[in-house]
Amino acid sequence: MSLNKGKHIVEEIKGIRCTIVEKGISQTRASFLQDLLKTNGFEVITDGEDDKITIGVTDLVFNPVIAVYQMRLKTKDGHKVSPAYWEQRTTICKDEYWEV
Repeated sequence: MSLNKGKHIVEEIKGIRCTIVEKGISQTRASFLQDLLKTNGFEVITDGEDDKITIGVTDLVFNPVIAVYQMRLKTKDGHKVSPAYWEQRTTICKDEYWEV
């Protein structure tokens, strides 16, 4: 699930109700998101293996689309997370929303 889907989905992962952040992702993507979400204070739950990993957070009101487009998340070095950074299209965090 990428940012363009925009739905807030709540499901159980390993018996814990979670807001689903992304489904069907690779281990590399899951590691990136897990590090980013933990940096922002979320409890992260993952399930699956290979390219079918589901990642969620225990905060049931968290909406990744809103968090990213309102630039509420931060990287480890304190920069605000942009949509391009979230989608791993760049390693530079800048608000390019109006430039796209």
